Amino acid sequence: RAYFPHPGEFGGIFVSLSVCDFDCIFLTRSFFFCLTFPGMSHRPPFAPPSAARFHRRRSSGTRDERYRSDVHSEAVQAVLARHVESNVAVPMPSKRRSLVVQTSMDAYTPPGETHTLIHLSAHLGSTSSSSSSTQSGGSGNAGRLADSLAHTHLSHPHLNHSAPPDVTGYSSDSSHSRPHSERHIGTIARNTQKYGNAERMETGDGVPVSSRVSAKIQQLVNTLKMPRRPPLREFFVDDFEELLEVQQPDPKQPRPEGAEMLAVSGEALGVVTNWPPSLEAALQRWGTISPKAPCLTSLDTTGKPLYVLTYGKLWSRSIKLAYNILHKLGSKQEPMLRPGDRVALVFPNNDPVAFMVAFYGCLLAEVVPVPIEVPLTRKDAGSQQIGFLLGSCGVTVALTSDACHKGLPKSATGEIPQFRGWPKLLWFVTESKHLSKPPRDWFPHIKDANSDTAYIEIHPLPGNHSLLSSTPSTSPLSAAETIVNVLDFKKDVGLWHGILTSKGLRSEVICPCASSPEALTVAIRRPVEDSSQPPGRGVLSMQGLSYSVVRVDTEERLSVLTVQDVGTVMPGAVVCVVKPEGVPLLCKTDEIGELCVCSVATGTSYYGLTGMTKNTFEVFPVASGGGLVSEYAFVRTGLLGFVGPGGLVFISGKMDGLIMVSGRRHNADDIVATALAVEPMKFVYRGRIAVFCVTVLRDERIVVVAEQRPDSTEEDSFQWMSRVLQAIDSIHGVGVFCLGLVPANTLPKTPLGGIHLSETKQLYLEGGLHPCNVLMCPHTCVTNLPKPRQKQPEIGPASVMVGNLVSGKRIAMASGRDLGQTDDNDQFLFLSEVLQWRSQTTPDHILYTLLSSRGLVSSSLTCLQLHKRAERVAALLLERGGLQEGDHIALVYPPGIDLIAAFYGCLYAGCVPITVRPPHPQNISTTLPTVKMIVEVSRSACVMTTAVICKLLRSKEAVATVDIRNWPPVLDTDDLPKKKPPALYKPCNPDALAYLDFSVSTTGMLAGVQMSHNAVGAFCRSVKLQCELYPSREVAICLDPYCGLGFVLWCLCSVYSGHQSILIPPVELESNPALWLLAVSQLRVRDTFCSYSVMELCTKGLGLQTEALKARGLDLSRVRACVVVAEERPRMSLTHSFSKLFKDLGLHPRSVSTAFGCRVNLAICLQGTSGPDPTTVYVDMRALRHDRVRLVERGSPHSLPLMESGKILPGVRIIIANPETKGPLGDSHLGEIWVHSAHNGSGYYSGYGEEVLQSDHFTSRLSFGDTSTVWARTGYLGFLRRTELTDASGERHDALYVVGALEEAMELRGMRYHPIDIETSVIRTHKNIMECAVFPWTNLLVVVIELEGSEQEALDLVPMVTKAVLEEHYLIVGVVVVTDIGVIPINSRGEKQRMHLRDGFLQDQLDPIYVAYNM
Repeated sequence: RAYFPHPGEFGGIFVSLSVCDFDCIFLTRSFFFCLTFPGMSHRPPFAPPSAARFHRRRSSGTRDERYRSDVHSEAVQAVLARHVESNVAVPMPSKRRSLVVQTSMDAYTPPGETHTLIHLSAHLGSTSSSSSSTQSGGSGNAGRLADSLAHTHLSHPHLNHSAPPDVTGYSSDSSHSRPHSERHIGTIARNTQKYGNAERMETGDGVPVSSRVSAKIQQLVNTLKMPRRPPLREFFVDDFEELLEVQQPDPKQPRPEGAEMLAVSGEALGVVTNWPPSLEAALQRWGTISPKAPCLTSLDTTGKPLYVLTYGKLWSRSIKLAYNILHKLGSKQEPMLRPGDRVALVFPNNDPVAFMVAFYGCLLAEVVPVPIEVPLTRKDAGSQQIGFLLGSCGVTVALTSDACHKGLPKSATGEIPQFRGWPKLLWFVTESKHLSKPPRDWFPHIKDANSDTAYIEIHPLPGNHSLLSSTPSTSPLSAAETIVNVLDFKKDVGLWHGILTSKGLRSEVICPCASSPEALTVAIRRPVEDSSQPPGRGVLSMQGLSYSVVRVDTEERLSVLTVQDVGTVMPGAVVCVVKPEGVPLLCKTDEIGELCVCSVATGTSYYGLTGMTKNTFEVFPVASGGGLVSEYAFVRTGLLGFVGPGGLVFISGKMDGLIMVSGRRHNADDIVATALAVEPMKFVYRGRIAVFCVTVLRDERIVVVAEQRPDSTEEDSFQWMSRVLQAIDSIHGVGVFCLGLVPANTLPKTPLGGIHLSETKQLYLEGGLHPCNVLMCPHTCVTNLPKPRQKQPEIGPASVMVGNLVSGKRIAMASGRDLGQTDDNDQFLFLSEVLQWRSQTTPDHILYTLLSSRGLVSSSLTCLQLHKRAERVAALLLERGGLQEGDHIALVYPPGIDLIAAFYGCLYAGCVPITVRPPHPQNISTTLPTVKMIVEVSRSACVMTTAVICKLLRSKEAVATVDIRNWPPVLDTDDLPKKKPPALYKPCNPDALAYLDFSVSTTGMLAGVQMSHNAVGAFCRSVKLQCELYPSREVAICLDPYCGLGFVLWCLCSVYSGHQSILIPPVELESNPALWLLAVSQLRVRDTFCSYSVMELCTKGLGLQTEALKARGLDLSRVRACVVVAEERPRMSLTHSFSKLFKDLGLHPRSVSTAFGCRVNLAICLQGTSGPDPTTVYVDMRALRHDRVRLVERGSPHSLPLMESGKILPGVRIIIANPETKGPLGDSHLGEIWVHSAHNGSGYYSGYGEEVLQSDHFTSRLSFGDTSTVWARTGYLGFLRRTELTDASGERHDALYVVGALEEAMELRGMRYHPIDIETSVIRTHKNIMECAVFPWTNLLVVVIELEGSEQEALDLVPMVTKAVLEEHYLIVGVVVVTDIGVIPINSRGEKQRMHLRDGFLQDQLDPIYVAYNM
């Protein structure tokens, strides 16, 4: 007898039928049939229960009572009563109303109502149903260039939200309903969030947060404060990497104390001389001697006999089928089947007669039958895998019945289609009317029993926890007696006693047995003559069982398991208990292990799998002394248990239901029983619950998935899930990682109707379960998080410092080349003088060209035109505004020529310009307050703008948003005076203020940096030298001109260097994504600047249009430098995707580079046109958490690629310093980037409100070493590394690598995390996660993800995100928020505004699809 295991953990259990010396009753849903020994008088068949009783049993929902236990239910209820007394509020997940599953009770079909009973021990069936899903709305790429200045905070101490506040003292009663407001969708801006103008949250000075979300977070914090079980031995950290410490045994854990067990033997088998030598011979004997004796009686559900198969009919029909198999398939010269070939048997479960005839017909024809289930559809769980098995067996013929053949799916021509993954089969009907009568002289060959394969049985490999299989077993009963085999060997003995005894069945006739597909029947309890003798019974401690130790306990304890024996060892067999893992060592008498059987009546091999056969069927148990228990091989049964007193066998579980968590073993069926004991049948269906384990953070975690009843409310289901978690934690002492409820009839089913566990697990891992409720508990079950490194004392003044060495390494210091004055314009100190000089020397030279959305030139400016327009603007300021020298002017212009003219007009008038992004016409209520805020903070005396924006500022919506009475005078520059000012202003001091650069950091801080005339000149000179900008050059600029390097390139550099700037407003790319690249190609531009938003828009919007663009003549081969302007770590994935996408259009990958700037210095690095190519290094992400740099190879575990941020600008010096001690660091050490340059900012105009902090940012000094140099602190972490490349001067190149911003970094568990690293891991988790943002709150990590797809997929992402962050970053996610696309705010530079997102979430203004609070 051979077995064929499934390679993908799929398949079903097939039960063999054998002729025995006793009557055997088989009960199925649609039929009952009896096997009767032919030599005895025929008795009427066993009467089934009445139809009324059967119907009541079905309607009550108790068909599958495998897990019922009154004692266990009482223990669970006692545990839950304790938790109720603790009165701990658990935050319930928030769900959008459209996501709540509304199921019609009229149209609902309970699981299993449309199916028939398969076996008495079969599992619940269920009809498949599809759940409708709605497509969630959201803007597309149009929102990626939105302005986030609408979400700004004044940079005062009481409004600083950069530090995560603590709400542990807040009242959980503080809540309010979220106000409803419409979502405005603009054609230019991204979906502007409704929380943009939210009330500021005072969290640092004790004012409660008025938010429903905050109340739930407070509940979550209170829950996490509850005492938990002591953690296990944790990871430890050495100098470089985190290692897992070897699991040390718990000193309090129970240990086996008994002696080594001895192999237990069954009774000796007697020798019967007249016994048939084989099944075929037995069939021949009874078919000829007792042809009219009934062999099988089939009954319907009402108990009426359907058909009686006698031994004579079975014998004659089997001969007829065997003849047709051998002689009617193929030709005489080339028969299709030969002895030993495999044949598939495809029969429904309600036709045992046809199956038996086909089975014995195959045996008589000497072919090997392979029983399989009927394939109903191509989507049956495991159908493809069964097809793979049939192909591996070489099956070419399938035997089936006439009714089954008619029910199979057919094509238009009437032929049965080839199922996916199946071999091509010849379907052969076995009814007698379709068969030819064999000749009188033909007789099958009756062979004796041998070691050849009789039939192939398919069964699942370990991993299927929810399916229970049945194998008929024999016992030495007298003829005409009946035995009932109960498979569920642990708990169902009590179930049978409770139900069958009340119907008149005597308790002593209950004979439970233990069996497995490999070993057949292992043990069976025989009927006893003395009914007063009770069966073997034991009350075992579940804690002891989890350590594989037998410890007797009392029933008063809650965490106990009551087991009864399954009888003694089968006659002729030897049983021993060995350790499940490793060498098969004998267990001790009080130790749980795997049962192994040595007998002639077991399986012999796994078909075609030699390795697995050796490990299962050829086991030689070893004693503690090293000797073998027997010279004969044993077979592993897959059953866990022990041998008790008197040789009684006790079964405690199965290997394929074993879950190993933190060194302890738990049985999946026990966990299912505990879950179902919590208000059974009220919220979920019995038998429709799956328990499996997944590997998370180097240990197994338990996942429970159940089908929810449609009449359960959200609140009731959540409360039931919470109680289940509490019960499992208290009784089993183990935490559940994830508990999910799915709609009814949605879990994958096996052919018999049970849950297909392995496919359920696969759907869970792939995010395809689509649950309606999810509850994660990572805080409870994940106790092996690594410890953070203890911070080492940094380099101090007393450290040895020799030359330029610190701790034996070179000081991390680098500088760009020197600034020289070589051109004529270098003699001027002020930019206004440079413009006047160019208007006189090259009046007709074009400085600026503005392109429209169609790529046409909408306007341009020559040197003289710009000079004259600036003069008219200055005259307007002096005439109408009545302004004085040094007054601040707010320039509220769209990107264009007017902004440039207004800026230089302010310089001509002696005023200080401030560029401000204009309000969005479709989002005035959220964007106008930001404009007003900047005007007020900068103390602007006047506002200059266009006529269109001036009208917008006076509109009704604007009046309703802000008080226009407090506005300074607003000047319209569309109609400028034609006269010149009396005289152009010339500053007296080069250090005087030239303009204010207002920007919003990614943490939401709004601050204006003062830029002096001296800094402006040095800045322009540095960019000119780095990019080799001359009047003959053309540069394409696709940046927002309101702050940072974008403003400098848009407005200043062309006037200083004389080159022509081709201006492309990023907003125009919304309607024409190819505008920028087409302009670069058509104008043959060699240097261009863009932002990450522009690059992302081109990558996503033009990904499928490269061939069309190539046909339009797009050629990027002339591009020498494509620089991405940003204030963050370079986004390597985006730049590489952009380079790879447009490589076929001529773009060279080395031309794409990045620039780096910050608030204190707008441009520190810029790749430029010369110098070595940008380098890339790979660092250990785990070391970065401890502020260390460890270089690793590409592809190494936990490796993080970092790209150089560009070449250091001329006149710039950089040093890496410790942000706490302010001491210099060595090469390749992580620290804060400090910069010394002539174009550093002079300070914050309205910085943080504290002069000390303001001075520290712009005028810092090292604590030791070079203490005289004044440095500006960038607030960014990075490191310098000297490469093997050489720069233009011939010296080795120093590369700067930016890691992240200090103010964005999150201090969690003593380690420093950068949000972009966690966000990258989350985005890789699932294809439908389009964007992600993370932020901390009360020491909890909050993850916000944007979902592209159906709202029904939102809950699938919660466990996937939690697992990914745990695996890659060793962090537990506290809250997971699933939103629509466009909710995460992104500024014009493509940077996420995480703090604004945090405020919107806490104010309950995100309108999320789902919010999960991980307990």
